[in-house]
Amino acid sequence: MSPEVVGIIGIISLFVLILLRVQVGIALLLVGFTGYLYLSGTNVALAQLGMSAFGTASKYSLSVMPMFILMGMFLSYSGLAKDLFKAVDHWVGHIRGGIGMATIGAAAIFSSISGSVNATTATLAKVALPEMKDYNYHPGLSSGCVAAGGTLGVLIPPSVILILYGVLTMEPVGTLLIAGLIPGIILAFLFMLTVYIQVRRKPSLAPNQQSPSSFRVKIKSLSKIWPFGLIFLLSIGGIYFGFFTPTEAGGVGAFGALLFSILTKRLGWKGLFASLEETIRLTSMIFIILIGATLFGQFLAMSRVPTAVTSMVIGLDVSPFVIIGIILVIYFILGLFLEGIAILVLTLPIVYPLIIQLGFDGIWFGIIMIMVFNMGVITPPLGISVYVINGVNKDIPIQTIFRGVTPMLITMIIFTILLVIFPQIVMTLPNLMR
Repeated sequence: MSPEVVGIIGIISLFVLILLRVQVGIALLLVGFTGYLYLSGTNVALAQLGMSAFGTASKYSLSVMPMFILMGMFLSYSGLAKDLFKAVDHWVGHIRGGIGMATIGAAAIFSSISGSVNATTATLAKVALPEMKDYNYHPGLSSGCVAAGGTLGVLIPPSVILILYGVLTMEPVGTLLIAGLIPGIILAFLFMLTVYIQVRRKPSLAPNQQSPSSFRVKIKSLSKIWPFGLIFLLSIGGIYFGFFTPTEAGGVGAFGALLFSILTKRLGWKGLFASLEETIRLTSMIFIILIGATLFGQFLAMSRVPTAVTSMVIGLDVSPFVIIGIILVIYFILGLFLEGIAILVLTLPIVYPLIIQLGFDGIWFGIIMIMVFNMGVITPPLGISVYVINGVNKDIPIQTIFRGVTPMLITMIIFTILLVIFPQIVMTLPNLMR
């Protein structure tokens, strides 16, 4: 068989293994190693396996990941989510649909702590759904707010998946993290606007409103969460202004989160050990995925599939934006069946060189790509955020949650189109950094 045929068989095999629920890192290692074994022999395959593992794990750029994960875990286990929700609720809860808006606002802030869709969704489902139920919110609206808010975790820094994208493509991690900030904030406000439009058109979705909180109560609510703002400014602001490298910013953020949690007596020994254990588990899982992705990417490069695809697409007599559109549609379809990290490591070896050849910015494409396949977490059949919400609150049927997130999905599609038409929305802060 020719190297190209072997590469195509490898890609199909990887799809099959992932759909069979084989752990992504293991699937990548298995296919990459087998492909090398066929194309180069046993000795080369074994040598490449060792070099991929050492070369990936020893990258300095990867040291940012455990630091930001640790920061998120310290703050998550300190119980900050409830205070965040209450603080935002005091400011906007009196508006019709305000508790739903508060849920999205709290999710946006909590996302910048956890960097995880599932963690944000599960936490806000526990905190916000009972509150909205007390005020007779429609289950579809309330669950839609939680599911949509959870998606903000992949855009607002520190986003683990943006860090992964940076490591896999060699794009600067700090610039990528900053690039997601403005789109994440705008998307949060668009979600709130979507809630407002829904309840204006159909007031029965949110029949009851809270009494307005006094200005004193609003200010007091902020006093419980100001350390979070300080930690965020120190870490992410430090990256933007060039005071810290991303790794140093992660270390500062993790230490600040630990100090805050201890001084406020929010984090006991149990929470501390749980934070450390979760950080080790997630970091190990991601490192295995990256080692597997490196080996699989090198196998694909040897098979010459990425080069052949790039040459074929470049030769097409169509606009680069037509090609981008086709790629994004494919990403949307993949997002219906696969999780984001799997899509990332599976497609980047082929798609990223093509994007660069077409003249698009790699930072901009990273944000667009993640926006598109992030839609899959609220879309059937995978819709993992929907299943997380159903797992936390089994009283809300899955079909009700899917109907509730549909307006939010439409908002995400419209916003993605705007990001393609107006790339400066993504590139303003990165260009200022440069």
